[in-house]
Amino acid sequence: MLRAVRIDNYRSVHHLELPLGKVTVLVGANGTGKTNCYRALQLAHAAARGRVAEHFAEEGGMQSAFWAGARLANEMSGIRLEVGVELDEFSYSLAVGLPLPGTTSFKLDSEMKEEDVGVALPGYKKPVPLCERRNHICSLRDAEGRRVVLTDPLDPAESVLSQIADPRQYGELALVRDTLARWRFYHQFRTDRDAPARHPRLGVRAPILDSDGANLAAALQTIVEMDGYDDLTRAIETALPGHTLEIESDQRGRMTVALRQEGIHRVLSAAELSDGTLRYLCLCAALLSPRPPPFLALNEPETSLHPDLLPGLAGLIVAAGAKSQVLVTTHAQVLAETIAAATGEPAWTLTRSGKKGTKIVHQRGMLGARAGIRIRRAPDENTDQD
Repeated sequence: MLRAVRIDNYRSVHHLELPLGKVTVLVGANGTGKTNCYRALQLAHAAARGRVAEHFAEEGGMQSAFWAGARLANEMSGIRLEVGVELDEFSYSLAVGLPLPGTTSFKLDSEMKEEDVGVALPGYKKPVPLCERRNHICSLRDAEGRRVVLTDPLDPAESVLSQIADPRQYGELALVRDTLARWRFYHQFRTDRDAPARHPRLGVRAPILDSDGANLAAALQTIVEMDGYDDLTRAIETALPGHTLEIESDQRGRMTVALRQEGIHRVLSAAELSDGTLRYLCLCAALLSPRPPPFLALNEPETSLHPDLLPGLAGLIVAAGAKSQVLVTTHAQVLAETIAAATGEPAWTLTRSGKKGTKIVHQRGMLGARAGIRIRRAPDENTDQD
């Protein structure tokens, strides 16, 4: 289980330490840092999959990923962003910065500066160091516990997790990589007119929904055929009373989503569904996956949903929390409160703060912070948003 995440110098977050529970909800207005917490965890996932460079390229490059607050003029060349995660079995952290001047023509490319992997062992209060990387030099422990210094330099653009893949010699490192790589993230499902989910697509068994929802019909049909029919039917009936899901398939094996509605004598094809309805069906497929991940993150899942759909969405999230650890970022207070009422865990509220020495208040104590994001527990009722 993911216990905590630490973020330094990442976009609007100067420093943040956030503990996570079985179902964690981050709520706040636009610009308070919710999405940046989501992206920071996604960076650890990208490191395990060997996609660090692509991660930053998709975000607009390293320049846009660094802390956006005030800093000295000479800090740019040495600045780095850091993300660390702490799980029951291990801890993992990485620091990323820009290449040294004169070392490459890719002056704005991401470069791995440090990586640390620790393993939790009985009798030790802190994780025992398993792997330490400093720039292109890496030392780690092999299967016999011996300290090994790699002689071949590492690719500075990618993580040690993606470059050392010998499970026999470095089995614990492989476990870390595989665990992080199985995390799942959903942010934007395509619902435009040309979205793949609106058109017939060759159906193959799909226990995992694509990140953009492209294989929606196949994913929903897989849920139906893998004993998820009752849960799926209940989720649709709760949010869309009087609607029944139909998965249409043509002679060429192409599948598409359709809904049958009481009082209408023909089915409504995926091309006719509203953006909110199509997005809700994508969320059903993501949260009812017959192959649940160890960790699932949803970034503002309420986008384009009618308020009447939020109770159904909350029920799906709570149910998913029984099989996976779930993180939800949202600016819908109703969604946050509904999940909190079901789980007994109040949401975290993020607010902007530009003052140094800001504290992060937590029910079980105080966590230190420097600046950027102020985070507090939202009260159960009448939440005050700064």
